[in-house]
Parts: sequence; C-alpha cells; structure tokens
Amino acid sequence: MSSETIDQPVQLSGAEQSAADKQAQAALQARGPIPAHVACIMDGNGRWAKSRGKTRVTGHHEGVVSVRDVTEAAAQLGVEHLTLYTFSTENWHRPKAEVTALMELLVRTLRREAEKLHRNGIRLHAIGDLGRLPARGQRELQEAFDLTAANTRMTLTLALSYGSRWEITEAVRQIAEAARAGTLDPADISEEMVSDALLTRGLPDPDLLVRTAGEMRLSNFLLWQVAYTELYVTEKFWPDFRREALYDAIRSYQDRDRRFGRVEDG
Repeated sequence: MSSETIDQPVQLSGAEQSAADKQAQAALQARGPIPAHVACIMDGNGRWAKSRGKTRVTGHHEGVVSVRDVTEAAAQLGVEHLTLYTFSTENWHRPKAEVTALMELLVRTLRREAEKLHRNGIRLHAIGDLGRLPARGQRELQEAFDLTAANTRMTLTLALSYGSRWEITEAVRQIAEAARAGTLDPADISEEMVSDALLTRGLPDPDLLVRTAGEMRLSNFLLWQVAYTELYVTEKFWPDFRREALYDAIRSYQDRDRRFGRVEDG
C-alpha cells in the first residue's frame, strides 16, 4: 500500500465521517491504548430479525451493514487486526435454505466490498475449512485476497467454516505427522510450535474479544488464541452493534489491568 493511500481517510461507507465522530475517536485514542487486535463473535442476526417480524436472512443482511461500519471505525482508530466470526463449522447444520442464502450473501458482499477494502488499504484474510465453501465463494475470496495482498493499514480476517477444535485437531495431526516422519523430536514441541501450526500463524493473539447478543460462551472460536484476551459481552444483537458500541467496548478494554497472570511489584 502506498504512503498516499495510508494518508487518505478511511471510508468504506458512502457517508463522510462526521466531525463529532472524529472527535469521539480522538478522545478514545487519547484516553488509552487502542487494542491492536479485536475479534468479534457476531451473534444475534436471527433474533434481531425475529424481534422485528422479519426473516432471519434480513437479519444477516443488516449484519453486513454492521460489519462495514465496525470495520471502517476500527481502521480509522488504528486497529491493526480485526477478526470476525463469520460462519462456524456448526453453522453448516442450519436449514439448507438459510445456509444457501448466507453463501450467496457472502459472494455478493465480497464482490461489492473487495475494491472498497483495497482503496482503503485493508488486507482481506480468511481462516477456516475454506474448501467446504461453494466454488463461487472460493473464487471471490481468492480474488479479494490477491487484490488486497499488499495492503498494510489493517488486516480483516474472516473466520469462515471455522471451528477452533477442528483447527487445533488439524494442528495436532500436522505435528504428529512430523514426529512420525522423524523430522520432529516430541521433546521439542513448544507453545510457539503449536501456535505456528494454527491457521492464525503470523497474527497476534486478540487483545479484545467482543461477543454480542449477551451469550456468555466462546462458541468454539479461537480457543487457543484468546487465553489472555480481554472479553466484552454486550446484550446488543450484532445488527445493532455499530461504531458507538465498538467505542464502548474499547473503553472497557482501556479500563482493564492486563497482568497476564503476573502481579505488580510490591
């Protein structure tokens, strides 16, 4: 990404950032550290739609609007990595019509948003069992990866067909195969080696994990990576989670004392 692109304001939506929002972001940046990596479990699209007498698919469409707004705000704030739990391995068990609609929404969204991400210097990345996605979805993903590969402002990672237990199992299998082949001494296995065998290798562990819709569980998301991540749960459904809600989550993060199991001297 060129320095010219870095200097340009981030704008993924059609609206110019308001002066009030710029002030809110400046106050947040002055208040404390901005988390380098924010991860989100985007829950509640279906319940948001049901509460309004609409279809679940309508909730997923509205959830895309939240994705765009949160991504834009995160990049404006200087967040370096944003990881979104987009579709889990368990989601394949949902009704076929809903899964089909979600895959179609993924294709259309990638086609529409990839160029915007590129113009704003945002790299698109994905983790998960991507081979299970429809061929069109895989093509759109690869084209977006290729287009945005050199961008450095922020990395947006989509967890697609992703489950952390599956990811860890695959990592263990990879390490076990190396040991069986004689290229690895089991005594040399370390936490760093396990981390490098995961799909998130090269990404820092999340500093802040946001969960919407009030659910108090991790739902098989980044189980290894969030060992020391600060958790923030909100009752808001994901379609209602916009930039102001992100600011609230970051304020909560800034108020935490991150000791990573240690204690202060004295």
